[in-house]
Amino acid sequence: MGEMRIKIADESLLTRINDLARLHNRSIDEEVVELLRKAVPPTIDRESLYEAAKRIAAMTPKEVRQTNSVEILREERDR
Repeated sequence: MGEMRIKIADESLLTRINDLARLHNRSIDEEVVELLRKAVPPTIDRESLYEAAKRIAAMTPKEVRQTNSVEILREERDR
């Protein structure tokens, strides 16, 4: 088990975390761990990313011409 020490200078943030902890019947430490757990996604493997890309690509109709991203970047740069 790891240990972390966090200094919170923003008093209103600390108050909001404390309020959330009371609302969820947790200690402040438990609430912070839960907030971090929600904020930091689990590791995604390459296969999952590949499958997600395939699902997104399948949503695009085949007859629609796709714009090359390099062209879009050049247009934006030249503005």
